[in-house]
Amino acid sequence: MCGIAGLWNPVDPPTREALQAMISTLHHRGPDGTGVHLDGPVGLAHARLAIIDLAGGAQPLANEDGTVWVSFNGEIFNYPELRAGLQARGHRFATASDTEVLVHLYEEHGDDFVEHLNGQFAIALWDARRQRLLLVRDRVGIRPLFYADLGAGLAFASEVKALFALPAVPRRLDAAGLASVFSWWSALPPGTVFEGVHSLPPGHRLVVDARGRQLVRWWDWSFPAEPVVATADEDALADELHALLVDAVRLQLRADVPVGAYLSGGLDSSIITTIVRRHTDTPLRSFSLTFDDAEFDESAHQRELAAHLGTRHSSIACSREDIAAGFARTVWHAETPLVRAAPTPMMRLAGSVRAAGYKVVLTGEGADEVFGGYDLFKEAKIRRFIAAQPGSTRRRRLVERLYPYIATSPAAARALSQGHFATGLDRTDAPEFAHMTRLATTRRSLPFFTPDWQQRLARHSPTAALAAMLPPDFGTWPALCRDQYVEAHTLMSGYLLSSQGDRMAMAASIEARFPFLDPRVIDFASRLPPRLKIRGLLEKRLLRQAFAHELPASITRRAKQPYRVPDSASFFDEQRPRPWVAELLSEGTLREAGLFDATAVGKLVAKCAAGRAIGFGDNMAFMGVLSTMLLHRQFIRPAGALTGPA
Repeated sequence: MCGIAGLWNPVDPPTREALQAMISTLHHRGPDGTGVHLDGPVGLAHARLAIIDLAGGAQPLANEDGTVWVSFNGEIFNYPELRAGLQARGHRFATASDTEVLVHLYEEHGDDFVEHLNGQFAIALWDARRQRLLLVRDRVGIRPLFYADLGAGLAFASEVKALFALPAVPRRLDAAGLASVFSWWSALPPGTVFEGVHSLPPGHRLVVDARGRQLVRWWDWSFPAEPVVATADEDALADELHALLVDAVRLQLRADVPVGAYLSGGLDSSIITTIVRRHTDTPLRSFSLTFDDAEFDESAHQRELAAHLGTRHSSIACSREDIAAGFARTVWHAETPLVRAAPTPMMRLAGSVRAAGYKVVLTGEGADEVFGGYDLFKEAKIRRFIAAQPGSTRRRRLVERLYPYIATSPAAARALSQGHFATGLDRTDAPEFAHMTRLATTRRSLPFFTPDWQQRLARHSPTAALAAMLPPDFGTWPALCRDQYVEAHTLMSGYLLSSQGDRMAMAASIEARFPFLDPRVIDFASRLPPRLKIRGLLEKRLLRQAFAHELPASITRRAKQPYRVPDSASFFDEQRPRPWVAELLSEGTLREAGLFDATAVGKLVAKCAAGRAIGFGDNMAFMGVLSTMLLHRQFIRPAGALTGPA
């Protein structure tokens, strides 16, 4: 894991000083060393977090004759197998790193080399012979990569702050990006919340040369209209899934440094830690978060599994005060408005991993998207049932079974639940159908913007942006598969793997790895019939079956409890906003920024202070306003150097 940056400009060739300025902003991603390579129109820079080949894996790195150079962020988990095949074809290696596989694989396969990779990566590759720059991002968007046009040239980097180290890159908020965040929780690629800054979409490559720029999708999620394993024996499928996940974990344990694991107490992290303990020789060291608020705390389940596995386990408590104290730093690393406070405790957890001497940690993220684990999927199933059978007496009982872990559940009040679950029942085939209730709740933040900004945001349709991303055969897939695709391309890649994943881990110089997002696991799950993902209202049916014999029954039978934290409540003390919050959301500061209506925000702050912000809408609105104001202060307002997280 590392940070990368670079410049391509045939008219005004890049300088070492510019590259150093860019890469110095990414020290947290690569504290173990930096490197720069200049070659005519291109410059590559690298900040290294040493994990494989600690002594010899410095970057940028070249092939034997120096005609292919690479700066790479991530890991290639199948590099030993790839290396052996390349050596058999006559390629000579100067290091033992996974990075060197990339340049030789490119020599063999050209742009298609990425299709051979099992990993998580953002790659910048310079072909000196063809005077051609290639930027590539992994299949599902685990590692970030941004770029900005510079007239005749182009700049790219792992994080936007490295682009802002260049005076030529403007610092202005983008209305389309903000409209997307206040709908989907993140800016849908290639957009970002900054004007002129683009995100390379997951599973895409960008070719840059004298002829122009070409953006190509090289991989995408795909679901057959008729699942190809629909008639297979369930026990055999469970065994196949078990073997796949064991091998995925085995590959992702490859490192020349110790590897730990997150343990939340839920099914997904329990499976990962169980595989490490039962099926590998890696000593199991696990880490978890605890909360004072009983509604959010899962420590009892964490202790149960740690005792069951005999793992060396440690936990770190996170209070409301901790969330408030760390939130500005969270926004600085996330580089986007946030409608939840959930990333902050994850940054705190990553810090505890680093303090324990670990650089790598396995996580259970991705299982819900791959195997249909979210309540959102079950909610959509109920809403489709209601649409098909509006007079059924079962509808109320089904609704009451959702969200048992939320004190203010949408299903708690009859009138509220009828309105909530009736959303969009006349549009069950719409791509965003499963996400309509989330979209409606999140978009309740928009009226807090000034009238001018409301007009700007209204020009950008979140559903139109989604429609532009959909593959031609999307409409032929089963409903659950359509819902999974949308979730993977919105919340997962843009928020969970980014704001809550890569950015919070790398803030502590930690590499997070995701075995459930192994491409073989995704392919296997995509071919399953929906009934093996959700049966009735039991989520991740086959996944539970695959590991039922190795986990306590209390884990495999437990209903999913999503990771949640106290949001707006964390920023108030004795019914008063914390001092820095009061200053940031004061009338004067709000008017100076020009983004939000000071009167409307004042009423929202008063409501939160009085403890009356009990719904998702109010909480998201408060978090969105607060984080956007922080983002503006850190990245937009300063005329000179960036202000940082203070």
